[in-house]
Amino acid sequence: MELAEMKHELEQMNTRTAQFRGLFDLDVKKERIKELELQMTEPGFWDNQQAAQKVIDESNGLKHLVEGYQKLADKLEDMMVSYELVKEENDAELKDELEQDITKLQEEMNKYELEMLLNDPYDANNAILELHPGAGGTESQDWASMLLRMYQRWAEDKNFAVETMDYLPGDEAGVKSVTLLIKGHNAYGYLKAEKGVHRLVRISPFDSSGRRHTSFVSCDVTPEMTDDVDVDIKQEDLKIDTYRSSGAGGQHVNKTDSAVRITHLPTNIVVTCQNERSQIKNRESAMKMLKSKLYQIELEKKQEELAAIRGEQKEIGWGSQIRSYVFHPYSMVKDHRTNVEIGNTQSVMDGNIDPFIDAYLRQHIDDSHS
Repeated sequence: MELAEMKHELEQMNTRTAQFRGLFDLDVKKERIKELELQMTEPGFWDNQQAAQKVIDESNGLKHLVEGYQKLADKLEDMMVSYELVKEENDAELKDELEQDITKLQEEMNKYELEMLLNDPYDANNAILELHPGAGGTESQDWASMLLRMYQRWAEDKNFAVETMDYLPGDEAGVKSVTLLIKGHNAYGYLKAEKGVHRLVRISPFDSSGRRHTSFVSCDVTPEMTDDVDVDIKQEDLKIDTYRSSGAGGQHVNKTDSAVRITHLPTNIVVTCQNERSQIKNRESAMKMLKSKLYQIELEKKQEELAAIRGEQKEIGWGSQIRSYVFHPYSMVKDHRTNVEIGNTQSVMDGNIDPFIDAYLRQHIDDSHS
């Protein structure tokens, strides 16, 4: 990169940080942080623990954004000083270092911008992610377990906490279904990009003839709803079953019928929870999951997007996939909505799905703003 090019890049980044400040109302956010901190010092703040936690979460989220902006602005200022130094001294080592710093800061700005754009209702919430294999028996159940690992790795990388709410092991290998609660700021905002059918093409390790197989797994993602969200659920609309926890891989097997399955009869939505030792707690968690699903349906209806959003799910099979993972005859993961492709399939299976999420969310944001 030549000096003139460096100067141009730095000026562009300077313009961008100024835009961030105005576009995202950072001064308003700073004022809001002061208000929230004042609330935290009031006597009786902890009387209502849930309300208190909400205030703390909002404050932490805003601080994260304001501090993120400040870090970018400080780094840019340091780089402006470095640029002047490189210009004066013409030091090749300093020039290389500055070039690397510019590239790194551009990536950080892209990441920050995306985070700030996640401002739809419930983007900041925890996410409930479910995986359900399609037709194909052991092969598709194995594919579900590979996706489960991929999402767990992705969440770990983001420092998100992962709780397994429900886990039904496959007959020979893999999983028949699994529900995860992924906890972290903007977990739902990111993971809503993963909703849809994921298709795998590979030589099946379960086929003695070594033939190529195609498998499908559907991924459903809903925001976890907080208790202050009002959803009217009539008791007579519920069918509640209890059963013995199966436990992942034979672990945590319970001797009592503590696992809970709730069917919402009008919509035929089924939620299950078996991660807690007590039936009462599992029932509470399952009701929370049901509430999240019903609330999302209401939201989608209001936005007249229900058909489009449910349509993405369609049947778990041909033509409805959002992404294809090809292991044979070549290596490629391709997102059919954005055409983003990654040749390193192992990297993707190890949790590197941010390029897909980033492209989908930016497209989604651009569409909603156009």
